[in-house]
Amino acid sequence: MSGGGPPKIEFPCDDYMIKVIGDYQHGFADRVLALTRAHAPEVDSDKMHVRYSDKGNFCSVTLWIRATGEPQLKRLHESLRSYARVRMVL
Repeated sequence: MSGGGPPKIEFPCDDYMIKVIGDYQHGFADRVLALTRAHAPEVDSDKMHVRYSDKGNFCSVTLWIRATGEPQLKRLHESLRSYARVRMVL
């Protein structure tokens, strides 16, 4: 194993995956999409994948964006985490 740390992302990255997990509420996925579009306007809602927990308490939303750099990703993650229903951003 090499000890160089996590692999670096080459920007721009056209298929950068963002996964958001949160407390389910009607409109959760739409709100996540809107917050994401504020930082990555080209995000395609047709590729958005939404999954609900078995009991319907949680929702995960997976989106693919065009990542342009670390500042964009940092702002996007901060914006998503500021939404009270969000539990985790991956």
